[in-house]
Amino acid sequence: MEKILITNDDGIDSDGLLRLVKASVKCGEVWVVAPDSQKSASSHAITLREHIDVYPVRYPVPGVTAYICSGTPADCVRVGYVHLMKDKPKYVFSGINYGYNSATDIQYSGTVGAALEGEFQGAYSVAFSEGACECHEVTDRYLDEMINKYLRCDLKAGQIVNINFPGCSLKDCRGIMENVKVSRGMFYTDRYKETEKLDGEGIRLRVDGIYGEECEEGTDQWALINNYVSVGIV
Repeated sequence: MEKILITNDDGIDSDGLLRLVKASVKCGEVWVVAPDSQKSASSHAITLREHIDVYPVRYPVPGVTAYICSGTPADCVRVGYVHLMKDKPKYVFSGINYGYNSATDIQYSGTVGAALEGEFQGAYSVAFSEGACECHEVTDRYLDEMINKYLRCDLKAGQIVNINFPGCSLKDCRGIMENVKVSRGMFYTDRYKETEKLDGEGIRLRVDGIYGEECEEGTDQWALINNYVSVGIV
C-alpha cells in the first residue's frame, strides 16, 4: 500500500484536512503532519534558527498516524519526509485549504508551498483548495475523482497539481476545467489600512484587500469565478 503524507496550512483541527484524510485513506496508508495553529500565507518558508516541536496526536480517522508540528506547512512536510517516516511517502497532499489558491495568491500560499516542498523531497504532490464558505458540495462530489485521477498523472520535475473547488452549489457547478493557466490577476487587490498611530511616529497597518473579478478567460481564476473545478500544473 502506497504511503501518503498529508499536511495543510489551516492547522491540525481543520475540517478541510479531515475531509482530505478521509478520502485519502481509501487510496493508501496515510500519515498526517500538520501545523499546530493557523499558518496561512506561509508560502514555502522553513524554520532554520528556532527549534521545531513535534508531538504525536490521536487523529479521528482509524489507521492514520498523526503529528502536530510547531513549524510552517513546508516544515511539516520536511519533518514528515526526512525524520518521521522510515518508508518515504510516494505522495504528498496539502489541503483542503479554506479559500482559493489561484492566480498570484499561489506564491503566498502555505498550502501550495507545502506541496512544492513535497515535490522537492521527491514525492508526487497535489494541493487542494476550496471556496472560503460553508458549502462543500462540489468538493464532496469531485474529491475522490480528483485524487484517483491525479495519482496517475505524469509530471515533470518541479511540477505539482493545483486543484481548486468552487464554493458554489453542486447544481451550479459547470464541471471540471483542466490544464488551466495561472491568472496574472488577483481575487483581491491589496491595500493597507492604517488602524492606529504608534509612538515614535509609527503606524499600525492591516491588509485590506479589494475584491475583483477581472481575469483572462481560461485561467484558474476565471474557472473559479465561472463555477468550474480548476485543475492546473504549477
